[in-house]
Amino acid sequence: MSFAVHRSAFTDAGVIPRRYTRDGDNLSPPLEWSDAPRGVRSFALICEDPDAPSGTFHHWAMCNIAPEQNSLPEGVDAAAAGCDFAQNDFGNAAYDGPQPPRGHGLHHYHFKVVARDTDQIDISSVDDVDEFWRAVQPHVIAQAETVGTYQR
Repeated sequence: MSFAVHRSAFTDAGVIPRRYTRDGDNLSPPLEWSDAPRGVRSFALICEDPDAPSGTFHHWAMCNIAPEQNSLPEGVDAAAAGCDFAQNDFGNAAYDGPQPPRGHGLHHYHFKVVARDTDQIDISSVDDVDEFWRAVQPHVIAQAETVGTYQR
């Protein structure tokens, strides 16, 4: 088997329920991952919308997830989970769900979880989510992804 990310709140490429959008409760969806490779010392994740009018928009960035952890509950709180959020493109160190422009069509939200071969990222040393993701990349040993859709 290979490293995979799973979601129970929507089907793969299915519609993300309103509850997980900024139009609803703005809760992060529950995620699980399985079959991580040997040598994982931490996990990180990102949620991005490549269909945004101004280019890829980042809704969520999280790191320093413990290697023994294989899931995030609905509405995860970074401090309670012992993790760190990077600042998203809304300017918040939090999950901010889908909120595409009205009438812009179907948007695809990519939830990516990466297994890393290092323990920590110093989140205070990165200014934005692009810099955060660049800091994550050199230590990625596996990546898994699931996609949800939403439109207004």
